[in-house]
Amino acid sequence: MKKIDRETVQRILDSADIVDVVSDFVSLKRRGANYIGLCPFHNERTPSFSVSKAKGICKCFSCGKGGSPVNFIMEIEQLSYQEALRYLAKKYNIEIVEHEMSEQEREEESQRESMLAVNNFAMQHFESNLAETADGREIGLAYFRKRGINDAMISRFHLGYSIEQGNKLHEAAIAKGYNEKYLVDTGLCIRNDSGRVYDRFKGRVIYPVHSISGKVVAFGGRTLRSDKTVAKYVNSPEYIIYSKSRELYGLYQAKQSIARKNKCILVEGYMDVISMHQSGVENVVASSGTSLTEGQIRLIHRFTDNVTVIYDSDAAGIKASLRGIDMILAEGINVKVLSLPDGDDPDSFAQSHTAEELEEYLRDNETDFIRFKTRILLADAANDPIARSRVISDILRSISVIPDAVTRTVYIAECSRAFGIDEQVLMLQLSKLIADHEENVNRQNRQAEARKSIDSIVGPQDETPGEATAEATAQAGSESAQSDDNAKATATKAAEDLNILQGKAKFLEPYERELLRFVLKYGMCDLCEAEDENGRPTLLKLIDYVSYELEKENITLTVPLYARVLEEVKTLAATTWEADKAANISRLNAEKAIAMTAGHDEIAKSASTVPDIKAKEIALQQRIDSEYAASVNDFAEHYIELRLCSYADDSIRRLSTELVSERYHLSKIHSKFSKVETERDRLIELVPRAVYELLYGILEYDIRETGRQLASASDPEIIKVLMKSYIDKKSTQQEFAKFLGERIVAPRTSRKGF
Repeated sequence: MKKIDRETVQRILDSADIVDVVSDFVSLKRRGANYIGLCPFHNERTPSFSVSKAKGICKCFSCGKGGSPVNFIMEIEQLSYQEALRYLAKKYNIEIVEHEMSEQEREEESQRESMLAVNNFAMQHFESNLAETADGREIGLAYFRKRGINDAMISRFHLGYSIEQGNKLHEAAIAKGYNEKYLVDTGLCIRNDSGRVYDRFKGRVIYPVHSISGKVVAFGGRTLRSDKTVAKYVNSPEYIIYSKSRELYGLYQAKQSIARKNKCILVEGYMDVISMHQSGVENVVASSGTSLTEGQIRLIHRFTDNVTVIYDSDAAGIKASLRGIDMILAEGINVKVLSLPDGDDPDSFAQSHTAEELEEYLRDNETDFIRFKTRILLADAANDPIARSRVISDILRSISVIPDAVTRTVYIAECSRAFGIDEQVLMLQLSKLIADHEENVNRQNRQAEARKSIDSIVGPQDETPGEATAEATAQAGSESAQSDDNAKATATKAAEDLNILQGKAKFLEPYERELLRFVLKYGMCDLCEAEDENGRPTLLKLIDYVSYELEKENITLTVPLYARVLEEVKTLAATTWEADKAANISRLNAEKAIAMTAGHDEIAKSASTVPDIKAKEIALQQRIDSEYAASVNDFAEHYIELRLCSYADDSIRRLSTELVSERYHLSKIHSKFSKVETERDRLIELVPRAVYELLYGILEYDIRETGRQLASASDPEIIKVLMKSYIDKKSTQQEFAKFLGERIVAPRTSRKGF
């Protein structure tokens, strides 16, 4: 097995545009210099997911997830680092150059890649059956033709057929070298009690289910037999890469249309989606016959705030599905509902109408959920006051889950008009329902916390208590008999040293974190002038200054992860920086030359006098020189963060993303009327201060530790030595206080922020 080489990785990282990558999954809107949208990683109703094009990273300020394009793809598609790189390489048409992987790297490859490969082979196998075998054409293709599906839709949705005779898929996959284990694990094949393996979907037309990124994660198979004892539909079971509650059929094909039209049409079945796409209405997805789930609703909410649910004329089915509307409302989505004429479902209606007719019907007949729900529920209530009361309570319960208070008020007014009941009466009942719901949520949270606390106290209960206690007692007695006093003393001393080290790291963490933040954000920026070994003036990079100061004071970062990240930055500065900087300068010079040529051509066309030409040439030179200098500075500023935010090591990548994120940006209005000094402008002041604050923190910890030792000391000589040390450190600390100012405030221990 092979691994992508470093040069290819860098080309992928340089090509991947964070806005472009995230937009495949989240509907983004521009806000100042950044973009914002609903977080794809957790349930939210107001956007907190920010994307910075300049930094090349994204971050949610509620759940904290995000990162570089690689990290984003890893998180959202649950891919490994190498798989995410391959995903981006395919997206940007980058040829992958590989080298042989080590044994350890082979072992770290997940089962996911094998399962996806088996699924992709199966999809191609089923497609080939449909088009190239006699049974496929005469049975499978004939069925789709009878349903009015054309070749374009068969190709777009990768429809197929599974041969009924024998175990054709199993035989073909084994012949191609695929592991039988993955055929069974994905549910493509079934192993019975006797150990025989057979195809799950044989004798069925096949509907592949794609993830939001286009990976084949599951299949649905429909039988064409009239035998009532045979299940009409068979679907893939859930496994590592497939959870039906988190997938929507057709979303991969519909996501761009949903975002463009700012609306998602929700139907029930495979054929409903395919027929509506064929009719020209492409912003359609299906829950594939299962009850709508929160995970599916969140998928939709990534792309739009508006959903239209289409029901057929089956009243019983509509009533059973009304709970889904409440779930959509609770997500903060605007819901419209549409029922089709008697005898029609979305498939048949789309087949019998043109795209214009279908769009017109949708536009003219969709209605808000109150009118729809009222009509459906009151049909059985007639003039029964008790039944009407239950209907009103049911509708109020739906309104109560809506998160936005203004929207709730509008719906209450609509409900008041529909039922002729005073708004105040409805509002009082609504307030009670909301309070009851909040109390239920709080009670569930308290119960969950209580269970968690009990579990932490009791611990795992895998063994029989009596046996576990007896075994533990016997083992403890044996170990006690074998141990001696020296071993105990050594263990005690080691434990004390570890506690001290951990305590120091905890105390110094905010100081070290703040200094590391400057290193990650501005490590390759010029900080100040210095002299080289020959006494010549030179510019000192921020990372060089920090390294020099820490080495001079013999300081090593106490938080292990922080120390690792600092070493990685030093390595980048010493190995790849100069070559990458030279390549960037070469690229910028080429772009500068092109811009100058284009500028001179424009001047030649527009300028009419010699003075005008000279003035425009001077302005052109100044503008291009300014843009060139800004590009050079931006490359240096973002060099460290762009590389470590896409680093292969999970912990380094996540920490780097967290530390370089900023939540707030100055508005355009403020920036227009005032020149604001940025953090970058003040580095010469802020970075030395961060170093000295770390030194101050180390002194403060040492003073406290010396005080603790004094409190427990009894030997007069030891007390004397400790007192002198305490006084000396306090004196040094006072000097630091004068330099740093009278008030010393530790950096914030948590920086959530973009």
